[in-house]
Amino acid sequence: MNFFKEYFSDLTNYIADVDYKMLEQASEIIVNTANNKNKILIAGNGGSAAMASHVTVDLLKAAKIRAMNFNEADLITCYANDYGYENWITEAINSYANEGDSVILVSSSGQSKNIINAAKRAKSLNLALITLSGFNSDNPLRRLGDINFWIDSSQYNYVEMTHHVWLLAIVDYIIQNKNSEKS
Repeated sequence: MNFFKEYFSDLTNYIADVDYKMLEQASEIIVNTANNKNKILIAGNGGSAAMASHVTVDLLKAAKIRAMNFNEADLITCYANDYGYENWITEAINSYANEGDSVILVSSSGQSKNIINAAKRAKSLNLALITLSGFNSDNPLRRLGDINFWIDSSQYNYVEMTHHVWLLAIVDYIIQNKNSEKS
């Protein structure tokens, strides 16, 4: 029983250890992108890719904001085969991004080469970039975004669940603000 009590206490602390102003700023980037008739591109690996899918659906359905992720097996394997795994997300951005789009990239370690390369490409295209990472505070991804969320943990599940909650909190914040404007 102590394991679960400590586990959920730690997770709660990680989730709450966020700069609320950064959450608002990330929300503003997403809303401004949508208001300009552009879209949000979201990518990650493994559990972060699954998170990208969930957040994409919530942005599309619940927040009415155009969003897409790159989780189709044929897209991943085609681009990875032709350009190398380190470059497949970069190439997806090259194919799908338009001027004015925004990008959200998630890497638990902040060291994933394909995510780092995609972040550099997004910046070279002048796309707004939000990153989420964990593990080492000086990870390379954390230095590349316009807004860089970071969790001080090296345990994958803590990092991934915290990122997921933060991103869904942003979606809920956007929805609440839209509903408030209608009232």
